[in-house]
Amino acid sequence: MSEIINNREYRQKVLKELIMELHAGKTVEEVKSRFEELIKGVSASEISEMEQALIMEGMPVEEIQKLCDVHAAVFKGSIEDIHKVQKPDETPGHPVHTFKLENRELEKLINERLKPHLAEFRASDNSENIYRLLEDINLLLDIDKHYSRKENLLFPYMEKYGITAPPKVMWGVDDEIRAAIKEIKGMLQDYKGEKEQVYTKADEAAGRVIEMIFKEENILFPMVLETLTEDEWMTIESESDEIGYCLTEPRGKWKPERTDVEEKQKETGQTAADGYLKFETGLLTAKEISLMFNSLPIDITFVDKDGAVKYFSQGKERIFPRTKAIIGRQVHNCHPPASVHIVEKLVEDFKTGKKDSESFWIKMGGKYVYIRYFAIRDENGDYAGTMEVTQDIQPIQEISGEKRLVSE
Repeated sequence: MSEIINNREYRQKVLKELIMELHAGKTVEEVKSRFEELIKGVSASEISEMEQALIMEGMPVEEIQKLCDVHAAVFKGSIEDIHKVQKPDETPGHPVHTFKLENRELEKLINERLKPHLAEFRASDNSENIYRLLEDINLLLDIDKHYSRKENLLFPYMEKYGITAPPKVMWGVDDEIRAAIKEIKGMLQDYKGEKEQVYTKADEAAGRVIEMIFKEENILFPMVLETLTEDEWMTIESESDEIGYCLTEPRGKWKPERTDVEEKQKETGQTAADGYLKFETGLLTAKEISLMFNSLPIDITFVDKDGAVKYFSQGKERIFPRTKAIIGRQVHNCHPPASVHIVEKLVEDFKTGKKDSESFWIKMGGKYVYIRYFAIRDENGDYAGTMEVTQDIQPIQEISGEKRLVSE
């Protein structure tokens, strides 16, 4: 039986069944007992796959939203330690570090102000207690900035990597929390003596905020830290100011270490000539070379022998976005942590001469992406770097017959 339980596919099937049983009306306790019997741990990626599967099978996102708080309660005691603290979110200024700072402030607001004031309001709904509670609710409305950064900066990258179910579900719950807080504010501004109703709604809203903090820090943040590249985090960090922050601000400017390629060239005496560059088979200017590379129907990226990104072409439709911020970065920092070991093994094989090339092909939307890596060697066979060539081969695969005439 233990072999079956430890099987990932079987565990995924059981997780889906548990959520479906909750959907069908079983109580949390009924499901929880079976969950604890069969499942020892659940990772963030498995929760994501489970929700994705349910949506693909036709369950409306709204239905999963209704279950969101329930399955979080079931999973709360069983999410494994695979979500151990990662270095990026310990670094002041990193977007996840800032999100967590905001969560601590939200917890402080709820536990040290809102809940005590709510208890006082329940005991006596005089004008002073109403005013203090209204102040707390106004502060809690600042959560919109926290949720907006999450939804407009994190979720697009998650969706780009095919992680679509968690953003849909979480965004729906965020909207419900926003609406609840606004409703409470309206009831307090135009108070008509509905004390118990205000108390119940405010208490529930506070509970949902705390529950969302748990989901973010145990499901969402570990997931995006495993998936997004350093370059993507830099973009998120640079665009966060425009949306704003909730109850606090970043503790500094996050700036990952990089190699200054231009400075390194000066130190080694290397300079880029503005004139003609002489090759064995002709002469070209730097501008002509750039125009040629950018006109090719492929994306090119070059990493030098020390692992620093030195160049990438800028075609009209790059398959994988690149920014100039990657120049000088170590190549292992350009990939999600989950795939770093593959990159390092490939480069090592190139350096030792075990391999001269490697290819991968994946489907992305309507594209069939062919990714090729080549070891670049000098005339003596010594390793000089790695070149990545990426191309959408879907149009090529669709070619049939012959074409001998020029298109009009």
